[in-house]
Amino acid sequence: MKTIAVTGGIGSGKSAFCSILSARGIPVYDCDSAAKRLYSEDASLLDSIEEAFGCSVRHGDGSFDKARLASLIFTSRDNLRTLEAIVHPAVLADFIRWKSGREAKLADGYDPEIFFGKEPFVVMESAIILSKPDYLEHVDRVILVDAGLQVRLRRACERDGVSPEKVIERMALQHFDVSKVDRIVRNEGTLEDLRDSLPEVFSEISL
Repeated sequence: MKTIAVTGGIGSGKSAFCSILSARGIPVYDCDSAAKRLYSEDASLLDSIEEAFGCSVRHGDGSFDKARLASLIFTSRDNLRTLEAIVHPAVLADFIRWKSGREAKLADGYDPEIFFGKEPFVVMESAIILSKPDYLEHVDRVILVDAGLQVRLRRACERDGVSPEKVIERMALQHFDVSKVDRIVRNEGTLEDLRDSLPEVFSEISL
């Protein structure tokens, strides 16, 4: 089964794009949500983090202490890189397991119309995939969802309740190598406009 990665910057509509696909019945794996889930579910992941940082990132009852981990990575970019080197492989391994489960379910049959008339595929939603060669090895096609700066600023400010200056600071940390992208989707309009564009988008992607 093929994998299509969907990526995009803050306010681009990447998550809206993936939500439309998920509602259609296409399996979507959200890397950010998966990471948050693994912090709570995977004790071995917390063990590795604690070994790397030499301190506990759990509450007294053993549950994940998000504030403690945040205090470690917000004070040091080296700490952030150390954390990413632990968490990103764990998320990729979880994706591979998840995809295997989706393949088993679809082996019994599927409606090709759900997949725009193509063979079934899964979607990986990730903001960082273009800078992660290990992830790209497991992806067949990459879609970049994009919009103009002012549109993205307005969406992000309304969604997160923060100032444009804060959003621009976050945007400055994101970089997208379009040479690794198979299809760019311009998302300047409404959610309905985005939904209506999908048949054309996927008709132009060979799998």
